[in-house]
Amino acid sequence: MHQRILMRAKKGPFDVYSPEETFEQNWIGENAGNLVFSHAAYKLLGAGNTQIDPTAFRANLREADMINERYDVFVVPLANAFRRSYADRLGNLTRLIQRLRIPVVVLGVGAQTNVKGDLEYLRPIDDAVKAFVKAVLDRSHSIGVRGEITGDYLRSLGFSAVDVIGCPSMFLHGDNLRVEKRKAFLEPDDRIAMTISPYVKSMAKVVGNHHRKYPNLRYIPQDLKTLGTLLYGDAPEDRGKTSQIPIHTSHPLFTEDKVRMFVDPSTWMDYLSGFDFNFGTRIHGTITALIAGTPGYLFAHDSRTLELARYFEIPHRVMKDVPADVDAADLYEEADYTALNNGHKARFETMLAFLAKHDLPNAFADGDSPSRFDEQVRATTYPPAVGPAAAADQDVLLGRLQWLRDHADELRGEVESLQQVRLRVRVRQAVGGRMRRILNR
Repeated sequence: MHQRILMRAKKGPFDVYSPEETFEQNWIGENAGNLVFSHAAYKLLGAGNTQIDPTAFRANLREADMINERYDVFVVPLANAFRRSYADRLGNLTRLIQRLRIPVVVLGVGAQTNVKGDLEYLRPIDDAVKAFVKAVLDRSHSIGVRGEITGDYLRSLGFSAVDVIGCPSMFLHGDNLRVEKRKAFLEPDDRIAMTISPYVKSMAKVVGNHHRKYPNLRYIPQDLKTLGTLLYGDAPEDRGKTSQIPIHTSHPLFTEDKVRMFVDPSTWMDYLSGFDFNFGTRIHGTITALIAGTPGYLFAHDSRTLELARYFEIPHRVMKDVPADVDAADLYEEADYTALNNGHKARFETMLAFLAKHDLPNAFADGDSPSRFDEQVRATTYPPAVGPAAAADQDVLLGRLQWLRDHADELRGEVESLQQVRLRVRVRQAVGGRMRRILNR
C-alpha cells in the first residue's frame, strides 16, 4: 500500500546541507539531537513505496488544505515539547492539527520538569497541553509519550489514551541492539567522548578534570550556537570571554582542537563507533553512542532525560548525585548494559504495536526496506565533522570564505530586487495619485 506521510522533521535523512548552510538556515532545529530521532523515524516507517516528506518544522495554518489533500497521515515525532518555553510553538502546532482531517500520530513526546517529576511546575502550560492532546486524540487512537513521567502528567490532565513508547532513535536498527564493553577498564589514553548541555553549569569541574586526565578526550556539542562558534569564532557579544564550560574559543578544548560537531546523524554515529566510551548530559548524545555500539552513560539533569534513561534502562546517574571529581573510568566500570540489551526486543515490540494500532507502516516487516535505507545512507556524501576554525586547514577556511562571499552576493541581489520592487510600487503610487488628482479636477 502506498502511504503518503507528512512528518514533522527539520529535514529528510538524505537532504544534505553544508555546515555553513546548516548554521544559516538552522537545519538542526537548534539541536542536532532532533535529527537523530527523525532519522530513525524515517527508517522505521519507510516501508515499500511509502512517501515521507518533512515539514521543516513549519506549522503554517494556510497549508492545512494542502496537507489534507496530499497526505494520508501526519506523523509527529517530538522532543520535550511539553515545557514552558515551548508553549507558543505548541499552540501553533495545535491550531494546525485542529484544521486537519487526516489522522495525526504523535511518535513520542516528553514533558520537561525537574528530576523529581514535579507536575506543579508544569501547571502554567496545562491549558496548552490539553488543547494539543485533545486535538491529537480527536484524530488518533492514542498519544505516544517518551516515558512514565510524561504519561503521569497527561493522566493528571484527564487523558487515558496514553502509550509509553520511548523515542524512535533507539530503534534505528529495529530489534537489533547490543552494547558491549570492548575492554575491561578505561585507561588514560583511551578515546572518550563527552556531551555537555552548556546550561548545566555543574559540568564545569567535570570537564576540567577529564581534560587534564584524558588526552584523547573529545567534546561533541549539539547546539546551533556552538556550531556558529566553531565555524566563525565567538559571536561579537562573546569575544574575549572565558568559561569553564566549552562555549568560547578561549576554552582549552577549542584551542587544542578537541571539539567535533556533526550536522548529520550518520557521520556522528560513524565517528562515535571508534570511541571506547561516551558520557555526559545529552540524552541524544548518549543514544547516538549506544546505537553506534559504543558504551554510553547519561547524567540525567531533568525529567525528559531521566524518563528516557529509565525506559530504555540506559546506565545513568541523576546530575545532582554526580560529584565534581567523578571519573569516566569509574562510570565505565559501573555501567551495566544487560538490562538495556535484554529488554530491547520487548520495547521494540511495544513500538511496533503502537505503529500497528495507528495503521502506520513498519519497514522492518517489509523485506529489505531497512537495508535499502542503510545503503542509501552509505551512498550519500555528508559533510565531515566541524572542528574549531583556528585549527581548520587552508582549504576548509577558503571554502568557508567562498561560501560567505557567495551568500553575501545572493543577499545583495535579494536586497537590490526588493529595492527595485519598492521603487516600482512608489512609481505606481505616484502615478496613481497624479491620475486621481487629474480625474478629480
